[in-house]
Amino acid sequence: MNKNKAVVVIVFISVVAGCIFCLCSRTSNVNIYFSNSSFDPEVSCEKVFPVVRTVSGHGLARTAIEKLLEGPNESEKKEGYRTSINQGVKIQKLTIEEGIATIDFNSQLGYQVGGSCRVSFIRKQIEDTLMQFPSIDKVVISIDGRTEDILQP
Repeated sequence: MNKNKAVVVIVFISVVAGCIFCLCSRTSNVNIYFSNSSFDPEVSCEKVFPVVRTVSGHGLARTAIEKLLEGPNESEKKEGYRTSINQGVKIQKLTIEEGIATIDFNSQLGYQVGGSCRVSFIRKQIEDTLMQFPSIDKVVISIDGRTEDILQP
C-alpha cells in the first residue's frame, strides 16, 4: 500500500471511530413519570408528573423505562415524587413497531399489586414515559408474555 492510501485509510478509520464515539456519548433529556402528592393532593390515581433525566446512547425508550424502574432519586423523593412500581421489576423485551410499543416485564411487576388506584398509577407511569417519544402512539404492557389478566385491581 502506498503512503497516500495509508493516510486515507487512517483518516477513514479515525472518522468512523469519532462517529461511533459521538453516537455512544450523545446525551438526551427524557421525562420519567411519577406520582406526586404535592401536585395531586386528592390522589386522582391517574395523574403523574415528569422529572427530567439526562441519559446517553441509543434506545432512549428502553433507557427511559429503566430509569423509571429505578424510581425517584433522593432529591425527587424529598419533593414528593413516588412510584407505584415494585422494586425488582425488569424489562424482558421492548419492541416498537408501527407506532406500538410492546413491553414485557418479569412477574415482579404484578407481584402483590392490588387496588385500582395503584394499578392505574403503574399503567400511567409506564405509558406516559413511553408516549413521550414521537415513534410511539400506543403502549401494550405484558407480564411474562401475558396481556389479558395483568395489572387487575
